[in-house]
Amino acid sequence: MPYTLNKSTVLIRFRKIFISVFVFSILPSGFLVAQSGSGTSFGTGLVLILALVILAAVYLVSENLIGIEAHQTGKGAQSSGSIKKMVTGMKIPSYVKGHFTKLTRGHNLLLKGEPSSELTEVSVSSCALQPGNFVAMSPIPKVVVNEGDEVLAGQEIFFDKKRPEIKYVSPVSGEIAAINRGEKRSISEIIILADKEQKFKTLPKVDLNSISREDLVKFLLESGGWSMIRQRPYDIVAEADVIPDNIFISTFDTGPLAPDAAMVIKGQEKAFQAGIDLLARLTNGKVHLGLDANGKSAPSTAFTEATNAEKHWFKGPHPAGNVGIQIHHINPIGNKDQVWVLGVQETITLGKLITEQKFDVTRIIALGGESLRTPRHVKTILGAKLADLLADQDVHDSDRVISGDVLSGSAKDSESFLNYYDDQVTVIPEGKEYELFGWLLPWKLRPSVSPTFRGSYFKDIHFSVNTNTHGEGRAFVVTGQYEDLLPMNIYPQHLMKAIITKDFERMEGLGIRELSEEDVALCEFACTSKQPLQQILRSGLELMREQG
Repeated sequence: MPYTLNKSTVLIRFRKIFISVFVFSILPSGFLVAQSGSGTSFGTGLVLILALVILAAVYLVSENLIGIEAHQTGKGAQSSGSIKKMVTGMKIPSYVKGHFTKLTRGHNLLLKGEPSSELTEVSVSSCALQPGNFVAMSPIPKVVVNEGDEVLAGQEIFFDKKRPEIKYVSPVSGEIAAINRGEKRSISEIIILADKEQKFKTLPKVDLNSISREDLVKFLLESGGWSMIRQRPYDIVAEADVIPDNIFISTFDTGPLAPDAAMVIKGQEKAFQAGIDLLARLTNGKVHLGLDANGKSAPSTAFTEATNAEKHWFKGPHPAGNVGIQIHHINPIGNKDQVWVLGVQETITLGKLITEQKFDVTRIIALGGESLRTPRHVKTILGAKLADLLADQDVHDSDRVISGDVLSGSAKDSESFLNYYDDQVTVIPEGKEYELFGWLLPWKLRPSVSPTFRGSYFKDIHFSVNTNTHGEGRAFVVTGQYEDLLPMNIYPQHLMKAIITKDFERMEGLGIRELSEEDVALCEFACTSKQPLQQILRSGLELMREQG
């Protein structure tokens, strides 16, 4: 995909540098005037200011053009020849080997209630499959079980009438307790009472060295493993008749209160590698791993020494850990490209189909948020009942339970279930009380990207938050905020307005195919206009998908 200069970002940065140069240059020039009393010194000072501004502009344009060239040639920041790197040197962690990208745009949202390194195994009474978790699925899929039926872990529960070849299977063995319906008789959830001793459907043995791609795809469709693979654009379960250009796995999460990747991978190294080997058989391109370069030490060797995959290091604030951001900086999605994405735990599940011959969806879930008594990591099952996960956490009606993180998660009640692709549960206070002139008297510490609030100057402080949005929807004004938070060479505000006006050509030209909701969640958090950007983006993606 061709890159163009991001004019809005350049203008914003130029404005900041111009103001700084002006302030720090006008002082010495004024001093010269005061000393000499002549107009010559004042003129000299103005010339100096103009020269500095021109130098700053040349520097900015050069940096952006070099960055664009680096992307087009497939080179990261490590080998881009950046002027800034040549002048000041880029601080690259010593453990980084290979392709390295440093991202400066974004923001780390640090909240109280970080999950501890304690890992507790939680037995769940029930799990659920929720058809609504799968984008573009028919609202009434074909359910092949009835209430009261006994099922094995890995046994088919339903399939999408639009794509009947993809089987969605039970995460646990047990009894089908309920098939609940929502609006217009859509199926909201299928609840399975979990056995104390889990029983698995035995899968056929697969030799990755000899099996054909066609037979491997059939194996994944029948076993239920196919649902672990999502396709970009549109973030839907992958099409079975598509060969992806590349496959991407992000091995870290920079979102607020995210699970610890080291805890997730511990003891699962063999299955993770098997998952990579399996995925490598499904693409004509490469499997790409996004590795974390933010830490003081290297991540797990399961990531850094993984074979059959190309490794890419990323350093920067959230959303640097989002797979969509990594795709953009590794190999952007063109107009006809289709790529697949997975998380670490989905890859482990695919690996266990090979190494253990069973559909094992054991998950490490981060329980975080200041409303919890003991934030920690728990070992449980995909789709677990939230009440079981939070049984000893003293959660009240005045708290908001979220499946996922505070930026892109879904509000739930304690009797609901963990979403299919989520690996964290966040609990924070509801923002029910009005704060008198809260937006006008900004003395309270709160997370913000705006310098109006003191919280924006404290980079390491963990904040108390609630669900209060401190305002309501208003005119969609141009602020330039999004460009500082989304490390992609697109125009997010222009894209959102193109979606609202249903301008298909502009939507595609402005990069909608590269985005998923999680990528614009931080922009929504900071939005002065209080626009539901994730909802707007999803509506645009659905329009594009329907148009083919």
